Amino acid sequence: MTMRYFRICVLACTGMAGAVSMAFAQATVAPPSAIQSVPLAPPPGATPVQVPSAPNQGPPAAVPDSQPSPQPVQPAPPPPFPVTPQPVQPAPTPQLPLEPQPVQPPPTLPAPGQPLPPVPQQQQTGVPDPNSTLAGKGSDTSDVAEVTLSPKPVLLLSGQATWDQGFQKLSDSFKALRAEAQKAGLTAAGRPLTLFVETTDEGFRFDAMLPVAIPPGGQAPSLGADFKMSTSPAGAALRFLHQAPYDDIDSTYETITAYLEAKSIVVKDAFLEEYVSDLNDPGDPNLEINVYVQPK
Repeated sequence: MTMRYFRICVLACTGMAGAVSMAFAQATVAPPSAIQSVPLAPPPGATPVQVPSAPNQGPPAAVPDSQPSPQPVQPAPPPPFPVTPQPVQPAPTPQLPLEPQPVQPPPTLPAPGQPLPPVPQQQQTGVPDPNSTLAGKGSDTSDVAEVTLSPKPVLLLSGQATWDQGFQKLSDSFKALRAEAQKAGLTAAGRPLTLFVETTDEGFRFDAMLPVAIPPGGQAPSLGADFKMSTSPAGAALRFLHQAPYDDIDSTYETITAYLEAKSIVVKDAFLEEYVSDLNDPGDPNLEINVYVQPK
């Protein structure tokens, strides 16, 4: 209950008491009845007091109906004590710093201005994969893919051969490269390659290459007189897939020539073969070779 409601109740009670007083003043009070005039019995042991009888005044006057006897007014119950609402305590406001705090760098990063820690050689190069190819592996002999060749460090051995002895000459060259890499402490890091640098009716000149991983420190290994370190061809190229015996590779080159003529593509004179399968048997029907030609 609010104080405003309490005050309204007090005023209403005060006005009602005034009205009752005026009613009492205007009403005619009847004389007491016979029962009301009988004195009360004295308490035990007290001397009775003689009360003279009142003279006979006749029957009491009747109270007109228009003026009923007033009923006692029951006082209004006092209003309950008003409850004062307790103020709501606001939530504590978090204390914000007056000045922005500097952001701490992640624990794995050095502080600003400090050089980055050296990356171990194992993380830079990863584990060498002797079966990785220059531009992925094809899946369809009819698919011609436009690829980009990434340069790789290679151990190189140059040679020449006739067409009849070409397969055996290349196979022997790769065996020699693997033996030299093991002797020099180099790890194979890809499939062997042959770059045909010149071709004639009688035969061809070639550079046989074996991708290798550079040892920590980058020091040049000690190699035999016929071997040297070099880099594989890089740049844009078209990849053709040969999946057939090596004796049938001429048919793949005929397909390459027809494709280049139909597209009017001029390519470099040198072309590159990547041997996904080992050159063990020229009649192997599952022999797989990637042939790369590079536009000029």
